[in-house]
Amino acid sequence: MTDFAATRAIFYIPEGLVYLDGNSLGPMPLAAAERVSRAVAQEWGEMLITGWNRAGWMAMPRRLGDRIGRLIGAEPGSVVLGDTLSIKLYQALASSLEMSPDRRVILSDTGNFPTDLYMAEGLMKTLGRGHELRLVAPEAVERHIAEDVAVLMLTEVDYRTGRLHDMARLTARAHAAGALVIWDLAHSAGALPVDVAGAGADFAVGCTYKFLNAGPGAPAFIYVAPRHAERARPALQGWLGHAAPFAFEPGYRPATGTERMRVGTPPVLQMAALEAALDIWEGVDMAALRARSIALSELFIAEVEARCPDLALASPRAPEARGSQVSFRFAEGYAAMQALIARGVIGDFRAPDIVRFGITPLYIGEDEIRRAAAILHHVMENRLWDDPALRARAAVT
Repeated sequence: MTDFAATRAIFYIPEGLVYLDGNSLGPMPLAAAERVSRAVAQEWGEMLITGWNRAGWMAMPRRLGDRIGRLIGAEPGSVVLGDTLSIKLYQALASSLEMSPDRRVILSDTGNFPTDLYMAEGLMKTLGRGHELRLVAPEAVERHIAEDVAVLMLTEVDYRTGRLHDMARLTARAHAAGALVIWDLAHSAGALPVDVAGAGADFAVGCTYKFLNAGPGAPAFIYVAPRHAERARPALQGWLGHAAPFAFEPGYRPATGTERMRVGTPPVLQMAALEAALDIWEGVDMAALRARSIALSELFIAEVEARCPDLALASPRAPEARGSQVSFRFAEGYAAMQALIARGVIGDFRAPDIVRFGITPLYIGEDEIRRAAAILHHVMENRLWDDPALRARAAVT
């Protein structure tokens, strides 16, 4: 049984704050500061360039990839770290389309994260082969999986509402139609049990700065099913995806397996923070985490609906149908969130009208949930959001 009181003590949360935005940026694990400091002073400082060998920097993308792999149900050696989520999605999508040469449709849903759709649009323009990005409502995805679909590209948990797709069911349906499947796990990894191998996923991508708590700018990861590992060709043929980078061959020769999906130089300092963050998961039971997340989410919904009638639940009502977040709709959602943040409860806003709260049991308990609901009630009842200064949008919402 996971001791969530103990995990709460592992994180640095500023005094007096209720932090409900771990689905956007996880808080800092206390051990991360020491680990990064050691990477700076003892590794970079003392070892200089020899750190690539002596400190094991070059192997970190695969070594930490395997640790993430255990959290998402991936086979050993099938996950590698590096670059950004957008780049990893681009690689997965380009590989999938090349593996489905006779089909032209990329199927996704209108709740997918916009960047994923942007990357698909850009890739289609680059290829110039008449591909179509077909978008349907999230609940309509299954019935639109047809014989012309090359790739089903979905984010498992909707970033706005928290709606949860059925990975196993949709993957099986896509495979039956002859399509490949890419899953974006940005709001899944570290939030709920994931089993990419068991579900039969072809590719999966995700970030490490949200529920995995590796800090701003932390590297992304990509999963390639072992059955595709020697067939998938990376569209971005980076130096570190070469079979022998230090042979300095003029032509590209892909590395074996998922290693070929490496592109640029690994972000060593960010991976040091990630390494400290991943240590936390060694003692976490994902089933217990999921059960606790649901209990806290249900409590938050009940408290808010009882106190704040102007807020409309945007997340699915059934707990098994949503990820580890709760969202509400309110026309003045941005201003309301700013008023809430000013009073020590940090969530975030997603256009056009979503106020969003991440439920992360590693450092959030019932006391924080009740306090957040009480402060939200105070903001709504007293119309504290009705202030022109709170409507001025910052660069990050």
